[in-house]
Amino acid sequence: MRVGTNPKIGQSLPLSDYFHQVIVPVYIPDNEGYFKDSFEVFKISLASLLKTCHAKTYIAVVNNGSCSEVVSYLHDLYQKGSIHELLHTPNIGKVNAVNKALMGSSFPWVTVADADVLFLNGWQQAVYTVFNAFPKAGAVCTTPNSRAFKRLTENIFFDCFFSRSLRFTVVKNSQAMVRFLDSIGNPMELRPIHLQKYLTVNHDQVSAVVGAGHYVCTYKRKALPECGFGNVNTLLGKKVMDAIDTAIVRKGYWRLSTAENYTYHMGNVAEAWMTEELNRLQQERQEVPAPQEVVIRFSPLLNGFKMNVFGKILFSRQLFWKNFLRFKGLKKEEAKYY
Repeated sequence: MRVGTNPKIGQSLPLSDYFHQVIVPVYIPDNEGYFKDSFEVFKISLASLLKTCHAKTYIAVVNNGSCSEVVSYLHDLYQKGSIHELLHTPNIGKVNAVNKALMGSSFPWVTVADADVLFLNGWQQAVYTVFNAFPKAGAVCTTPNSRAFKRLTENIFFDCFFSRSLRFTVVKNSQAMVRFLDSIGNPMELRPIHLQKYLTVNHDQVSAVVGAGHYVCTYKRKALPECGFGNVNTLLGKKVMDAIDTAIVRKGYWRLSTAENYTYHMGNVAEAWMTEELNRLQQERQEVPAPQEVVIRFSPLLNGFKMNVFGKILFSRQLFWKNFLRFKGLKKEEAKYY
């Protein structure tokens, strides 16, 4: 039986001051073996995020089947108001967990971060600077990698083929690049030239590195599928993130990285340098204005040509490719080994 009328019927939701959502899925089933240090690493990660994000950041953590110790820690943070949303699921995989937080909100800017990211001061401002300088940017990673410039970036090569805005520039922080590759087991060979120069797009005084990683990346919400991502049956792995990475380029957007490094990948082993970096961080108190929201128009047919035809021609013809690298600023010997 129902008596009377619910007083909330017809009332509008209050407007939110938050404009940037950070989604952190976490899976730490125990404290043994591979996960021995994972909880400690995760606590450093969240502490760095809380120190470096501005006041209009909405933090959503998805507990993706973690152990009771992690659950208790997250519940305490939520009760204190340190994080704004806490979702609990069994282990459904990274992308499906991201979907849980993504589809329940409508923030114009969304960062998806693994549970082992160490954030540095200024990361949000650096990301916004790239979005403002390059309206076609749909994804911006805060860990540049000179070896990522050929993955899902064919549209950038097409759009800037003859433009001087696309050129090789001097790497700003080669040590951070080496540290990142070490943290993931160094699957890519870094030759000396990769630590000296990377391919960038440039506008006014802003440079952004071509290509983006996905262990931490900020997305323009309008560049992502409106209905989220389809169910992904694989829990983890490189191809799991294809759902997010390819969604960006399907809408004609670019995948870029900041020229300077603003995040570290810690991995699953706690090391002294992580705590040292955390202790060096300053509490973010500055108000940071939201970047401009620009929705681009694109032709699906032309976009398909860029990604599936033009890119294959450019990357597969070695003589053509090496000459293109020289055209964009490398010397003959540098292009040979890039």
